[in-house]
Amino acid sequence: MRVEALAVERRREVPPQRHMLGVVMAMHAFPIMPGMRELVVKLLTSGKQVFLVSGGFRQMIAPVANEIGVPVNKIYANNIMFDEEGKYAGFDDTEPTSRSGGKAEAVKRIKASNGFQTVVMVGDGMTDLEARVEGGADAFICFTGVVRRDAVAEGADLAVGEMAQIMDLLL
Repeated sequence: MRVEALAVERRREVPPQRHMLGVVMAMHAFPIMPGMRELVVKLLTSGKQVFLVSGGFRQMIAPVANEIGVPVNKIYANNIMFDEEGKYAGFDDTEPTSRSGGKAEAVKRIKASNGFQTVVMVGDGMTDLEARVEGGADAFICFTGVVRRDAVAEGADLAVGEMAQIMDLLL
């Protein structure tokens, strides 16, 4: 089943409501890796730009991005839409991350719209690795500090388990 079909099916099972987002976030808080904020701050102060590309939902990712120092306008993620009563009204299918190959498309957009010569993608999943395509990410670093997925690590340019290693590579 394609990513798009899975996303639609998931929302049919339990249609989200705007007021539920805070409850869900409190119950399933995204853990922030030790050293993540420091890494982002050092990258930004060194003149590099940091983007967050995720197949998750913008409404849930934005607080995490804010906490680690990534501006909201540098997030590429799915967007849940609600009607005026706060009921689920679908998701924004214009977001590249709403479909298969979306992270690669997001990286291509980032690269083209900012005139970047080089983009390095850091991630731990197969869709992160898939962003390393012509016109997309020029290098992919597999982060194994949370979970190691052998197929992803083997396809990566490098696999590292510590934030400090990423800092050393990118600064």
